[in-house]
Amino acid sequence: MSNPNLVTVEDVRKSFGTNEVLKGVSFTVPTGSVTTIIGPSGSGKTTVLRSLNALERPDSGVVTIGDVRVDFSTDIPETEFYRYRAQSGMVFQGHNLFPHKTVLQNVIEGPVVVQRRKADEARAEANELLASVGLDGKQDQYPYQLSGGQQQRVGIARALALRPKLMLFDEPTSALDPELVGEVLAVIKDLATQGRTMVIVTHEIRFAQQVADQVLFTDDGVILESGPPSEVIAAPEHERTRQFLRRILDPI
Repeated sequence: MSNPNLVTVEDVRKSFGTNEVLKGVSFTVPTGSVTTIIGPSGSGKTTVLRSLNALERPDSGVVTIGDVRVDFSTDIPETEFYRYRAQSGMVFQGHNLFPHKTVLQNVIEGPVVVQRRKADEARAEANELLASVGLDGKQDQYPYQLSGGQQQRVGIARALALRPKLMLFDEPTSALDPELVGEVLAVIKDLATQGRTMVIVTHEIRFAQQVADQVLFTDDGVILESGPPSEVIAAPEHERTRQFLRRILDPI
């Protein structure tokens, strides 16, 4: 029987100097599901996400994505490390687009330069992806000519162009003006309906409630609570979770 989980995280730990940021994190992400990670600043949620594509390399623990299993407490062969990173595509808080390249050039950079795919093929796929995120006709524009929401949608298209098994979003709306948040969340919701496997760090609790199959609440380097949004957000078990949600949902 095949593994129903695309991602399995086992006892992942990470310290920065004497600060232990992750204190033994374990969870699974079923194939085709959306997992959102919520929690206060400094709780470890972004470090969890960045561990999934080794932008932050854990000190120990085992992560499996698809058929690639990496034990971070051992020496990892370079080829296996690159295979691990290639399983996922990341969308960052701050767009991270190449300012001197057009929208189309930004999207095809990874497929052509990193994956060595044919430029014509990459270009055709990029045009389709840009249309799917509502940016048809913007191919020849530069990032400075776009709104923040449009730039973030280019970032989503760029990550999708790498054909990842797993999509990672690090607070994808936190750098946006409030009126632009909805257009980016709409694209992510659309990806969810397509059955893409996604892990999203977000402070948009109502969005997490709408789109997530699973919510992880992190606090002080551990996953304090996990489950469907009907439990973790609507009826949390832990007082710490209730306290956090009250502060987010009912600000003074």
